[in-house]
Amino acid sequence: MLSDTSRPVIEATLPVVGEHIGEIARRFYAHMFNEKPELLDGLFNRGNQAGGKQQLALAGSVAAFAGYLVNKPDELPDHLLSRISHKHVSLGLRPEQYGVVHNHLMWAIGDVLGEAVTAEVAAAWDEVYWLMANVLINAERDLYSAADLAPEDVWRTWRVVRKIRETDDVVTFVVERTDDRDVLPSLPGQYVSLKALMLDGVHQPRQYSLTRADDGRHRQFSVKRVHGQSTPDGEVSNLLHSTVEVGDEVLLSAPFGDVVLQSSVRPVVFASAGIGITPMAGMISHLAQSASLRQVTLLHADNSAASFALRDQVQADLAKLSRASSLTWFLEPSGDAQPDSEFTGFMDLSAVDLPADAEYYLCGPLPFMQAVRSSLIARGVPPRDIQYEVFGPDLWLADFQ
Repeated sequence: MLSDTSRPVIEATLPVVGEHIGEIARRFYAHMFNEKPELLDGLFNRGNQAGGKQQLALAGSVAAFAGYLVNKPDELPDHLLSRISHKHVSLGLRPEQYGVVHNHLMWAIGDVLGEAVTAEVAAAWDEVYWLMANVLINAERDLYSAADLAPEDVWRTWRVVRKIRETDDVVTFVVERTDDRDVLPSLPGQYVSLKALMLDGVHQPRQYSLTRADDGRHRQFSVKRVHGQSTPDGEVSNLLHSTVEVGDEVLLSAPFGDVVLQSSVRPVVFASAGIGITPMAGMISHLAQSASLRQVTLLHADNSAASFALRDQVQADLAKLSRASSLTWFLEPSGDAQPDSEFTGFMDLSAVDLPADAEYYLCGPLPFMQAVRSSLIARGVPPRDIQYEVFGPDLWLADFQ
């Protein structure tokens, strides 16, 4: 909660800071990496930096948090903070690193707004930062504690035992642990961070959904190749596709992620598009492993049947469930399409019978999730029953719209 001294200052300056928050974020990252280039080695995703996604995500997060402090002083944006804290612990972020971020962010605010940043304004925004930072630090401490891990212990080595070509652009890696230490079991829908050593000697992290329930010794994740090997955005996926083979070792974090299948008896509907099938495959695998009696519906859209990654695994797992069904939408129809379960074009829920009182999980390109979520809300589905997973920084912040 903001102090009585800072509240009117933040309320008065939030519009101008919000107007310039994108430029503040850009200056912040540029200044921090110029002063602390080592932060790009294993902690920050330079693909997101190059594309501007991280800057936009930071801007949206800070603005959303400050808006809550002013407009909803008795609440916190819990979903936003949970998503950030899970990502941070998957990278082994340490509490003292918030001080580094603070120094460079406050510098950027002053650099962009100039003389408008009086001592009073600086003190008020300093308070906003530390309110948000301390909430995250405490949440991350709880996550580390629950996992019985220190930040430096998040990472461990796994050995590739299978490399499965799913489609032209998607490869699945099955890895096994290389020692007998206990492994933190994953929850359905979680991801791991992978830290890869690039050709220039810099480690780069990426997050990949776990696509099959753990068996105590193995993990499975799938990687879609991002075309453009020379660009930061595609450097890790191309490296994994082209050079990592059976017998090689990879560095993975413990599993984290807050979009997790709830333990419930309610019907559950998964709506995915493209590589967005990956967390859904993990959730469905968990349901099949536990012989769940829940009513399960998979709705999936893709370019074609050939580009539907993990299709055989997902269909096999659905067949193990007594109350499961699936519908697909392909832009390029297959020759053996089933008229009652396969459609041509983009996903259209208007003619789909949806189970009553269901929980929904969405994953795929942002326009796809926006369209599906809007369709569900128009049909009376409460927003609290719709969860979504975003690959990379969350530029949607749907809970604030």
